[in-house]
Amino acid sequence: MKHFIFLNYKFILLNLIFIFCVSTNAYSDFDEEEALIELYGDEEIISIATGSAQPISRAPAVASVITAKDIKEMGATDIDEVLETVPGLHVARRAAGYTPIYTFRGVFTTENPQVLMLVNGISINNLFVGDRSQVWGGMPVEAISRIEVIRGPGSAVYGADAFAGVINIITKEAAEIDGFEFGSRLGSFDTRDAWALYGGEVGGFDVAFSAEFRDTDGQDEDINADAATIQGTSLAPGSVNTGTQNFDTRLSITKNNWKFRAGLQKRQNFETGAGVGEALDPNGELESDRWNADLTYHNPTIRKDLDLTAQVSFLNTSQEVSEDILLSPPGSFLPGPIVPLGPFPEGVIGNPEVWERHWRYNITGVFTGFNNHTIRSGIGYTHQEVYRVEDERNFSPLNFGVLTDVSDTPFAFLPEKHRNNSFAFLQDVWQISNDWELTAGLRYDDYNDFGDTWNPRAALVWAARHDLTAKLLYGEAFRAPSFAEFRNQNNPVAIGNDDLDPEEIETLELAFDYRPKDNLKLGLNLFRYKWDDIIRFTPVAQNVGEQEGYGFEFEFDWKVSRTLKILGNFAHQNSEDETTDEDAGNAPENQFYVRTDWEFKPGWHLSPQWNFVMDRNRVDGDARDDIDDYDIFDVTLRTNAFSNRWELAVSARNLFNKRAFEPSQNGAFGAAIPGDLPLARRSVWGELRFNY
Repeated sequence: MKHFIFLNYKFILLNLIFIFCVSTNAYSDFDEEEALIELYGDEEIISIATGSAQPISRAPAVASVITAKDIKEMGATDIDEVLETVPGLHVARRAAGYTPIYTFRGVFTTENPQVLMLVNGISINNLFVGDRSQVWGGMPVEAISRIEVIRGPGSAVYGADAFAGVINIITKEAAEIDGFEFGSRLGSFDTRDAWALYGGEVGGFDVAFSAEFRDTDGQDEDINADAATIQGTSLAPGSVNTGTQNFDTRLSITKNNWKFRAGLQKRQNFETGAGVGEALDPNGELESDRWNADLTYHNPTIRKDLDLTAQVSFLNTSQEVSEDILLSPPGSFLPGPIVPLGPFPEGVIGNPEVWERHWRYNITGVFTGFNNHTIRSGIGYTHQEVYRVEDERNFSPLNFGVLTDVSDTPFAFLPEKHRNNSFAFLQDVWQISNDWELTAGLRYDDYNDFGDTWNPRAALVWAARHDLTAKLLYGEAFRAPSFAEFRNQNNPVAIGNDDLDPEEIETLELAFDYRPKDNLKLGLNLFRYKWDDIIRFTPVAQNVGEQEGYGFEFEFDWKVSRTLKILGNFAHQNSEDETTDEDAGNAPENQFYVRTDWEFKPGWHLSPQWNFVMDRNRVDGDARDDIDDYDIFDVTLRTNAFSNRWELAVSARNLFNKRAFEPSQNGAFGAAIPGDLPLARRSVWGELRFNY
């Protein structure tokens, strides 16, 4: 049966009408979390593991929670700086735009579609490549309440792309802001940040609003050689180009059981990093608008034993070109079937633009009418479409050598198509006894373009003692082929294939949460995974890869005294490419992170942190030496000693000015950027914020 009949638009509309007509009780997710905090003290609360809030020690997943307080202590100004502190997660970089590669446990690919990113539980992954956006530009942190991260599969709850890991960004609600906040930050690389937040009651509605602005020239470390060097046309040596101008705004309006949220992530003057074609491009610029909105109804007492949630959401995202993108600089040639094609006096220019729409509908119920069982089930429907493609290039057969618009012709790089997904899931949390809890779940997804998939999960949680919890976890996940992998055309190095299967992964984990004292928390996780049907361009996209990995993650959080806290983690992974019997490469085998927060006098906080990235091997066939290890030391000083309303902070990033690199990719003829991708050297910023 290709589609569930009950997942059509009429069913969803009828259910929304029914929900609207039901009598409601005032409720919010924030209230639920406050109640749990009251019961479990200051233990972190997480909702990403099952869809319902619960203490992290009992959650059926290996997870981390980073709060707004943590973010402030570490001096992070962008989400990537936060995620680098999570055990088992490393933030690498790709050459094009220096966009992040979130590498969980050795699962490394350049486009990075194996990671699902959510904002308030709703995906912001795109359809074209499958990542967050090729015009990412970072994400500011002032409006973030907390970040929840699952290391491992999450498809049984979230479906496609919850593969190697899931990142859920939860934004602040009115009660958390409680008034006005304004702030400004100035720093190295001519970086200027400003933000304004408001939270309060307006006309009987709880309203939270944020607006955040960043303008930066970006770091400017040099690339010594690139893809054009061999032709003698390269602009290297020259600096990477990482400037951007960002505007982020979010709105949340809550009334009784209803919540409406909307947001805009606008990126302008987004530069090309080390080049879209791995050749330096100092003039090319892109832009993007990512609009999102969702309406959620949540009634925990629609019946005595039934908690009901219904949601509709919308995402519109674009990849646009504002200044011509040089794939290769002036004077370059292109490979031809017999002889090279060119030269191109103005360089090889390609300006691909994509616009997408995503509609999502889902209804979830949590039933507690059975003794010792909590049943969570739901259905949903997703419609995604690439509704507009623009393509301008000077290497089209239509008018070779002249910049020509080939949109709406057979020579465009991508057709305008859609993807539909119907899904249903069922999960049972069985309280076997006071000490034992079993979570079992299964999700079914049916896609119009590549078929269906089933993804189970099981988690046995044992509260062995009041201070020790053990978890045995098994999960499967899938990653849907992106439209680039499915439908790319007229690209000699990356041709789509509509006969692809989704990538699949199986993961087994054993985790321990030990709290020998009220002020000390210890965690140890052991994992093993098998990743099948890896999609690679050869140059046609094919399911040709397999990878196996294993490792462990250890973390600690020690409140030494009322004024001193030390926390950190160590992660080890070993991953092998089964097709070559060699190390999978690029990802660090070992990572170590430690941070201290010290209130050395009332109102004065000093927070140093040290991050070590070690033992990164090259992929098979890459003759270069292994990638150099690096360690980065940051320190932040923050005070509100002069006034409760005013807060001052200064921070130094990479204080000791260490040279650090992320791996550039190897190709058929060697690495286009042989010297790897340099990270920023020492930078400083100062900050002033005001609350009332």
